[in-house]
Amino acid sequence: MRRFSLWLRGKPFVADSMLATILFVLEGLSAPNSQAPWLFVLLGLALCVPIAFRRRHPVLAAATILGLSIMTTVISSWIGDDTVTHPGQLGLAVMLYTLVAYVGRKPAAFYLVGLAVDSALAIWLLHQDIGTTAAFITLFYALSWITAEFLGARRLYDEEVAARLAVAEYDRDRRAEEAVAGERTRIARELHDVVAHAVSVMVVQADGASYAVRRNPDGAERALGNIASTGRQALAELRRTVALLRTEQTPAEMPQHGTAGVAKVVDMMRDAGLRVELEMTGELDDIRPALSLGIHRVVQESLTNVLRHAGTSPRARVRVRRRDEDVLVEITDNGRGSSQFTQGSGNGLVGMRERVAVLQGNLETGREPDGSWRVRAELPLHPDD
Repeated sequence: MRRFSLWLRGKPFVADSMLATILFVLEGLSAPNSQAPWLFVLLGLALCVPIAFRRRHPVLAAATILGLSIMTTVISSWIGDDTVTHPGQLGLAVMLYTLVAYVGRKPAAFYLVGLAVDSALAIWLLHQDIGTTAAFITLFYALSWITAEFLGARRLYDEEVAARLAVAEYDRDRRAEEAVAGERTRIARELHDVVAHAVSVMVVQADGASYAVRRNPDGAERALGNIASTGRQALAELRRTVALLRTEQTPAEMPQHGTAGVAKVVDMMRDAGLRVELEMTGELDDIRPALSLGIHRVVQESLTNVLRHAGTSPRARVRVRRRDEDVLVEITDNGRGSSQFTQGSGNGLVGMRERVAVLQGNLETGREPDGSWRVRAELPLHPDD
């Protein structure tokens, strides 16, 4: 029974047609008491049909059944059916309920005036008792109005709740999609930082080893050792990155950031043949992990770009200074030379900008008047929530 009720709730036209059918059956049962049974049945059918369309065309259905009710009263008076009532006229109360619940109070109030005219005409033409009939009709229509107010308010509340749930579900899905996109961006940035840095160093070392293998075997051997060391470090950091993605717990062996991490990157770049001057000022080991990682990656990406694009004798200067409200990271090189490496894709600078933006910092990159290239990042110690 409950399933059937839920099924009907989703098919209003079927439910209204069933109500119209029930009223028409009652019309058929009352027809033998009429002076003209076939005419009675035809009038009853006309009264019941608009009820099936009460929610599809409420105003038209209400006006139609009111007009038919007035016509039925006149015809009943003409053929002498003073004592036989049409059950289909219960549809007047149904239409009053429909207008209040689905259309509005103002159209329902006008309709109520029409119902008063219809009731007065029935009392006059069918010689009904004024007091009893008026009291019954008033109570009946008042009950229809009150029921419509209550159920209409409940329906509007249910619709509002459903709308809010739909909005909440959409917002949840959107947030989930944004979280997935953000996570993919973060993973891509992390992997790019690790792989691009390691591969660039390994390419430089491999190229140097290929030139030195005959003339300077010791130098070639050192370069090959640096390649192996860089590859192992890149592989270890990749494993740590994947471990961070797989679990919420902090792995026992975390990447080294802070002053030690920056110094390690500089040492690795020096081993690759890049002359680097490092200057660190202020306490950098007690800052939040995200900011420490950001500093590490900006230095790493900038020095990798210098190694790839700054010419045959690249030099760089790294300054990391903690100030009152932020940390200043500045990397400058000696200007672009005739590098044998191809231009990069630009993803390094894009990833650097994204990382700095996430940290609510400012990033400036560009060529200086003396031809050198400068990367300057200002990363706030305490970003806005």
